[in-house]
Amino acid sequence: MRILLMTAALLAVRALGGDMTRDVYFGTYTHNAKTEGIYHATLDLKTGTLSTPELAAAVANPSFIDLHPNGKFLYAVTEGEAGTVSAFAIDPATRKLRLLNACPSGGSAPCRLAINREGTLLLVANYGSGSVAAIRIRADGTLSGPSSVIRHHGSSVNPARQTGPHAHGITFSPDGRFAFAADLGLDKIMIYTVDAATGTLAPHVPAFASVKAGAGPRHFIFHPNGRFAYVINELDNTLTAYAYNAQSGALTEIQLISTLPEDFKGVSWAAEVRIHPNGNFLYASNRGHDSLAIYRLDPATGILTRVGFQRAGLKNPRHFNLDPSGRFCVVANQDSDRVCTFRVNQETGALEPVGTPVTIGQPVCVRFMPYSN
Repeated sequence: MRILLMTAALLAVRALGGDMTRDVYFGTYTHNAKTEGIYHATLDLKTGTLSTPELAAAVANPSFIDLHPNGKFLYAVTEGEAGTVSAFAIDPATRKLRLLNACPSGGSAPCRLAINREGTLLLVANYGSGSVAAIRIRADGTLSGPSSVIRHHGSSVNPARQTGPHAHGITFSPDGRFAFAADLGLDKIMIYTVDAATGTLAPHVPAFASVKAGAGPRHFIFHPNGRFAYVINELDNTLTAYAYNAQSGALTEIQLISTLPEDFKGVSWAAEVRIHPNGNFLYASNRGHDSLAIYRLDPATGILTRVGFQRAGLKNPRHFNLDPSGRFCVVANQDSDRVCTFRVNQETGALEPVGTPVTIGQPVCVRFMPYSN
C-alpha cells in the first residue's frame, strides 16, 4: 500500500510540472506543401517555451488527431473525399509515430475524433458526407474498421453552408453512455446511445438538441463536473450553454452568448471551445476577429460571463488546447503557420503571451499527451 501511495504521489508531482516538460502533437494541412504531417514538440511547464517541432509521421492532411488514454497510441484523420483514420504507435523514447493500420472513416472529409475513456472505441465525425461512425480499437491499438455508420439528413437556413448535413464534431458523454454530434448543416446536436461492446451507435430519445437557426454548431464540450455542456457555433459566433441530465441524456439550453465584441463589424467564424481543468474558465477562438474570447464560468449554474479577449500574435486561430496542468494555452494559427503559447492566470483566466512562437505549416490541431514518461 505504501509503495502504491508513493507511486501515486510521484505521478501527481510529475503531472503538475515543476520544471517538467509535456509532449504535444500537432495536426496540420499538407496540401500547400508547407508541412508533411503530424509534428511533435515539448512544452516546458515552467517557462511555457515550446521546443522546435519535429516531424513525427508523414501523413496527408491529418487535420485532427487524438491520443489514446494510455498514451501509447495516436489516431489521425486524413481529411479527404475518401476519408480515413490512421492508428499510430508512439515510440516511448523518441515520440516518433509508427503506422499501425488505417481504415475508412465512414464518410468524406472527416474532421473530428473522440475516444472513450476505456480506449476501446473511437468515434469520427465526417463533415463532407454529414455522417458519424464508430470504430473499435483493438488491444494492440489497431482499428477494426467502421462497425456503425449513421448519415444525417436535412438542412437549415444558411444557403451557403447549410443545404445539407455537415457533422463537425463528436463527443462522448462523461460516462460513455451517449455520443453527441454537432451538425453544422442541421443546427442540431444529434444524440446517440453508445454500445461500446459491439461498437454501435443508435439514435437516442431525445434524438437531438437544437441551436438557434443559422448558428452552425461546430464543437461540443462537457464541463468537468458533468452537469453542463457547451457548443461553439461557427456561423453566428456564439456559444450555447446547456444543462445536462446524465440519466436521460437530455440537454436543456440555459444561455446563448456571443464570442465577439459588441462593436465588431467584420467577418468572423468561431472555431474551438475549451474549458480550463479547474472548471472556472472557458475559452473560445474567433477566426476573423483573430482572438480567444475569455469567460468566467460559474460551476454551480453553468452560466458564462465574458471577461475579455486575447489577440496577441493570433491569426486564424483554428484550434487550441490547455495543457493538463492548466498552466498554459497553446494555439494553432492556421494562416500564419505559427503556434504560440500563453500563460493562464489561475485567478482570472487571463492569457499572457510567453516564449517565442514556433513555426509549423498550417497547424490546425493541438493535442497533449495524457502523461509524459
